[in-house]
Amino acid sequence: MPMPMSMPTQTRSQRTLGRLALIGAAALAATFATHAQAQEKFTYLTNWYAQAEHGGFYQALATGLYKKAGLDVTIKMGGPQVNGLQLIAAGAAECYMGYDTQTMKAREQGIPAVTVAASFQKDPQVLLAHPHVKKLEDLKGKTVLIASASYSTFWPWLKSTYGYTDDMAKPYTFNVQPFMADKEIAQQGYLSSEPFKIEKEGKFKPSVFLLSDFGWPPYSTSVVCMEKTVKERKAAVAAFVKATMEGWKSYLTGDPSPANALIKKDNPNMTDDVIANGIAKMKETGMVTGGDAAKLGIGIMTDERMKKTFDMMVANKLLDAAKVDLRTVYTTEFVKDLKIMP
Repeated sequence: MPMPMSMPTQTRSQRTLGRLALIGAAALAATFATHAQAQEKFTYLTNWYAQAEHGGFYQALATGLYKKAGLDVTIKMGGPQVNGLQLIAAGAAECYMGYDTQTMKAREQGIPAVTVAASFQKDPQVLLAHPHVKKLEDLKGKTVLIASASYSTFWPWLKSTYGYTDDMAKPYTFNVQPFMADKEIAQQGYLSSEPFKIEKEGKFKPSVFLLSDFGWPPYSTSVVCMEKTVKERKAAVAAFVKATMEGWKSYLTGDPSPANALIKKDNPNMTDDVIANGIAKMKETGMVTGGDAAKLGIGIMTDERMKKTFDMMVANKLLDAAKVDLRTVYTTEFVKDLKIMP
């Protein structure tokens, strides 16, 4: 009986299909391996030149926490001429270092910005006075030097809380010499900056009033993204937030030198003594690890705290409540279950 002609043909086909299947499987495996090793690009924009107050972000970068989370993070410095909100709205960065009052105001103006985490439980904003001034109430009627932006942030709150008046306010040009020359003048400042500078140059220790210790409610040094980024890149945002808060814990409880090296690389004007002072002030005040963070974890935000800021802004006519739904301004989904304890 002649051998069926179809058998060899069928066998060759099966072998060919088998080889193709193996090649396809190998290619697919290689593709998955490449994706597993690939780092997703993510850019974060700070609010000023690199400093200790940005340490958690730089620590996460320097120690590989971002890389471990699957992210290729670039930290870009902000500065006096940099508008972070405009840049993330234009897609130049995924998120930026924001501030509650600014984010709420952005929502009023139709800009869909969302706060997803708060590095600082306290805003480092201070008022400085000469040593004989013991209370904020003592400044009533005296000259207070403030920057133009302060008229739409803490100044209205000081007016309603302590009875200050607009005729007290004079321009602050970020020069501490007028303050040092006149014992009856007060001025605004940043907790780790102006007080340290005055002690070094003026040879006296000013009275420092950290506004958050007197009821000023906003979070600070937050992670703010556009609503579209939060929705479309949720996994990347979650990974960034988690690694950042791990970075803060490492920076303040471990060895901060990896971050400090990157800070000085980005900002050559930064010095070791200024960095050391910044770290000391953050620890001393519980800026990162105090407040709700002590119980709920670093980076935490609460509905109650956000409502306090919202209500304060509305009460001081800084925000139109009819134009802003508080629930759209922030989300706790990325921090409520992190539990990165100090």
